[in-house]
Amino acid sequence: MQEHPEERLCASAVIFSRLRREVWMVGDCQCLIGGEYFDNPKPYEQPLAEMRARKVRELLAEGVPQNDLLQQHDPAREVMIPTMLEVMKNQNVTYAVIDGFPIPQNKVRVISLDFRPWEIVLASDGYPKLAATLEESEVLLAQQRENDPLNIGDFKATKAFVQGYNSFDDRSYIRFQV
Repeated sequence: MQEHPEERLCASAVIFSRLRREVWMVGDCQCLIGGEYFDNPKPYEQPLAEMRARKVRELLAEGVPQNDLLQQHDPAREVMIPTMLEVMKNQNVTYAVIDGFPIPQNKVRVISLDFRPWEIVLASDGYPKLAATLEESEVLLAQQRENDPLNIGDFKATKAFVQGYNSFDDRSYIRFQV
């Protein structure tokens, strides 16, 4: 596993430390703090999403039906997999994830809070737009699925909404006040 980090299972987390009054962002996650948006994307995520979007547009122009690109096997995703595997070799070197190996502290995004009251939303990157409530975030996700199920428009992702799934990625959402 040390020689092949691309084979490690990895996770992301966004954590609130009550003791330190800090939010810690490890991996690709997002949050709202007092209504202000923060994210922590993996450094390669957007270029890979752009690569996939170009391939999707190319396939659509060739006459491939959209439904064929919303299946478990996404031929557009195949073009980015080699690059994704290559950049994954940098996990816990140039960016932080939770994978059982030491996490470089300087790659963890830390947001410090003062002692006034704060409303905080912590979420995974499975929401294209994060809102102040779970219901609003789910509505925005449903709108994305309806308007751009391939995720190649204003919001680009490395995955599409596979038919039969209600999302393109994992989702977690918690809102609280401190």
